[in-house]
Amino acid sequence: MRISPRHPRYQSLRVRAGLVRANRSGLVVGEGLIAQGRGEAFDYLLGERSTPSARRAERVAAEWLRAARRPVLSVNGNVAALAAREVARIVRADPHIAVEVNLFHRTPARARQVASALRRAGVRSVLGVRPTARIPGLPSDRARVDRRGIFVADVCLVPLEDGDRAEALRARGQTVISVDLNPLSRTSRTSDLPIVDEVRRALRQIAEYLEQGNASGRPPRRRPFDAHRARSEALDAIYRTLRRSATPRGSDRARR
Repeated sequence: MRISPRHPRYQSLRVRAGLVRANRSGLVVGEGLIAQGRGEAFDYLLGERSTPSARRAERVAAEWLRAARRPVLSVNGNVAALAAREVARIVRADPHIAVEVNLFHRTPARARQVASALRRAGVRSVLGVRPTARIPGLPSDRARVDRRGIFVADVCLVPLEDGDRAEALRARGQTVISVDLNPLSRTSRTSDLPIVDEVRRALRQIAEYLEQGNASGRPPRRRPFDAHRARSEALDAIYRTLRRSATPRGSDRARR
């Protein structure tokens, strides 16, 4: 089916069509399509843009990744289908960031598919295809990790829904940076640094901040971050969107 660029929802429809193809190939599971729909609904409420709060979080995330000793970017099927190029750009900007496949609905074939999608995008080294360790206290296949990657990481960037693993990693003393459009999700509430933004925008912006940090020549530092404030600001942005939508156009209130 051809999607006209003049369609008002052109970009959204392109993303949906790409995910449907990825689902048919096995890269994305059906549950991933449900997760994408839920995220898209929250993006509507955020105005389909990166808020100033999200951009601040993305800048700090880049600083934390640069300052980390063993940073790892975790990738599932949705991230591979939506943002493999952005993942590759992050690794080009900072090659000491490892990339690892980590799946809730895991099969050996699907893990290989995710790794292949990342390699096609330009990620040379992909961990996690053959797990060598387990995260204690985590009953799902998310527990199966690479001993050289997530298992020993000091900072983990975990895009999209990952509440159970975020809790398990934090219990081990590891720092978690999350990307989730839902500020109320367990992932956002658990992580040390919640980024409430669409995954492609978030990873693209993190890559840009990494590039800027490298160009500046300044040594990386881990500045404090107020996770509660970030979530509250995301909820405020949603409230403002709803408030504007509830105000009739042309009304006296709108003019004021």
